[in-house]
Amino acid sequence: MQDTFVLGGHEFHSRFILGSGKYDLKLIKAAVEQGGAEIITLAVRRANTKQSESVLDYIPKGVTLLPNTSGARNADEAARIARLARAMGCGDFVKIEIMRDSKYLLPDNEETVKATEMLVKEGFIVLPYMYPDLYAARRLQEAGAAAVMPLAAPIGSNRGLETRAFIQILIDEIDLPIIVDAGIGKPSQACEAMEMGAAAIMANTAIATAGDVPAMAAAFKSAIEAGRTAYLAGLGRTLPRGASASDPLTGFLH
Repeated sequence: MQDTFVLGGHEFHSRFILGSGKYDLKLIKAAVEQGGAEIITLAVRRANTKQSESVLDYIPKGVTLLPNTSGARNADEAARIARLARAMGCGDFVKIEIMRDSKYLLPDNEETVKATEMLVKEGFIVLPYMYPDLYAARRLQEAGAAAVMPLAAPIGSNRGLETRAFIQILIDEIDLPIIVDAGIGKPSQACEAMEMGAAAIMANTAIATAGDVPAMAAAFKSAIEAGRTAYLAGLGRTLPRGASASDPLTGFLH
């Protein structure tokens, strides 16, 4: 039986969601192919079909587009961006990003809930980017979100699982796919998040700023698959103190 996950009625085999910001456009296709990603995010302004070059020209066919509402400062602005993306042919998926804070770029959970409620009613498959707060995640679930996307660390920071404990609470308590987003800087960190039980990993900066973009995308693919396999296998016990020998220490010198 294949290990797949479902978002809004759509089945996916890859648990790697690739961001398309910060790339040389010519590297996006290679990153998608080497990373095995079936979903790629894009900002509507990068998909502007009136530009001489559009990110859409570099995304392989068959990949699901996940337009984001980057730049939105409230629910109404996010909803307008989502509608524009759908009108441009990007489909019904949308990643809600609402950030009023320009220093830390933290998502506004309250406005994100409002936008989710609005867009779910309009038939969108909504994936909200949020600060990992249990109460907000419950409200997003009630609003009809297809998943929740908690940040691991401030966006673009590559600092890893700084919110690990709070993400684990969401994994344990929310009956939706938990897609760890923002701040994952290394394949090992992506692997760790998958070992925790995350459904998928969203990564952008760690790959876009790597020395060899396609190779780093491939490394993330392998790490995510390894973490998922380890989670399904059941991680071994952790001793709170002391040690336990792997082999017997008595009875073999007689």
